[in-house]
Amino acid sequence: MQYRSFGSFDFEASALGFGCMRLPTIGDDPAKIDEPAATAMLRHAIDQGVNYIDTAYPYHGGMSEVVVGRALKDGYRERVKLVTKLPLWMVENVEDVDRLLNEQLERLDDGFIDIYLVHNICRSLWPIVEKCRVLERLEAAKAAGKIGQIGFSFHDCYDLFAEVVDSYDGWALAQIQYNYANETMQAGTKGLEYAASKGLATVIMEPLLGGCLVTPPPSVAEALLDAPVKKRAPVEWALQWLWNKPEVGVVLSGMGEMCQVEENLSYADASGVGMLTEAELAVVARAAEAHAGVNAIPCTSCRYCMPCPHGVDIPHNFNLFNGVTTFGGNQVVLNPIIYSLLPEESRASGCVGCKVCEERCPQGIEISAWMPKVHEELGAS
Repeated sequence: MQYRSFGSFDFEASALGFGCMRLPTIGDDPAKIDEPAATAMLRHAIDQGVNYIDTAYPYHGGMSEVVVGRALKDGYRERVKLVTKLPLWMVENVEDVDRLLNEQLERLDDGFIDIYLVHNICRSLWPIVEKCRVLERLEAAKAAGKIGQIGFSFHDCYDLFAEVVDSYDGWALAQIQYNYANETMQAGTKGLEYAASKGLATVIMEPLLGGCLVTPPPSVAEALLDAPVKKRAPVEWALQWLWNKPEVGVVLSGMGEMCQVEENLSYADASGVGMLTEAELAVVARAAEAHAGVNAIPCTSCRYCMPCPHGVDIPHNFNLFNGVTTFGGNQVVLNPIIYSLLPEESRASGCVGCKVCEERCPQGIEISAWMPKVHEELGAS
């Protein structure tokens, strides 16, 4: 495992971090984690040098923290930095901050969280931080020995990102969505470099754009393959592009199978700052340009929009739509069939336009506007 400097922290972080939002499940219920498989994956990653474990209150319907806590028994907890997040959208008053933190400590069965993040800061949620004295309560929790360092995860524009960074001297870490297809989206490259210049540790989420860069559209795949440089799988191109940057600390990966853990460990072992040549960086730049020309819904399947109060499975509908319009091939035939087999209330046609989901979407997708288009493409016939 390669290790990297990590802002003002007194330890070096593993290049690869284990994101616990996409653990293996039994069936289609995200709350039914396959605990033996998840535990084996987490412990194997730690045995191979991963020392950064990231979870959050809503992941897997609240069960991610529980399973992670149990997986870190038997001496594994002492070998990692444990990170979880305050669900800012659930904070309505000052007391909620303490209540939620205490609930998470119970779920994790742990008296201490190394790094506690204010989750999903965006324009609509940012005022809650001041209104409910969030940072004041987190400072008190830090003084009480419940948490180590304070950070935030972010989903909005660069201007707000800079405002958030500058608003509080106690930030130790910024977690941003970032990948070669998203250099100018949300905090972007400017945000990454700004956070690093301020001494913050940086953590990258969605390095594979919710899996979209694993099996990229044909035009993107062609750009990655048709180049006179070392051949790499699309996943490795995406990860090495991030690790090439000195400002990047940890790159999180939400791994759902042991084979993904093994692959990502091998890529992390071979990573390093400045390892890509100019020719290799040009390959990724061409892939990013090709990706920009793809007309798809920018959904990463994070499921922050769920549950829908009317039962629509929003991410699944978007994945089916993107499969048809972006990737084509067999999915043009297969995905409409899959759509027709969904329970009626789960289909895009069940959307009533209440927009509750849009308030939660980190990508700012106009979900209510997309749903009729999804139904027209997949099921109108």
